[in-house]
Amino acid sequence: MKAYTKYLWFNTPKRREYINITGEVEKAVRESGIQEGMVLVSAMHITAGVFVNDDEEGFIQDLDGMLEEIAPFGKPYHHHRTGEDNGDAHLKSILVHHQVVLPVTGGKLDLGPWQQVFYAEFDGRRRKRVIIKVLGE
Repeated sequence: MKAYTKYLWFNTPKRREYINITGEVEKAVRESGIQEGMVLVSAMHITAGVFVNDDEEGFIQDLDGMLEEIAPFGKPYHHHRTGEDNGDAHLKSILVHHQVVLPVTGGKLDLGPWQQVFYAEFDGRRRKRVIIKVLGE
């Protein structure tokens, strides 16, 4: 079995952003040379996430609205007793999860119709990274 690792770095200008990283994941799969296997895409920070869904503006707005309703910014979270103001970001990252595992078939990322890979930032304006780990033969 072979393994290939690539890191993506983000420093978003806004507190919350959703970035389509499908092209970067596809590029990492090509660079790996792996024909059959899996790719792990994982946000390496506790206030960010990775998810798979449709790249459609209405969906992104609906997702953002749902997350804000469940974990609103500015609420007096217990976490804020530490001096932080990002309790909502920690909760939002749990809701979208921090990683996905995707199939690689015939040397390509094997997604279904309309599926795209996203990096979700919930406490931006500082440098964070995502790991892409391709495993297989």
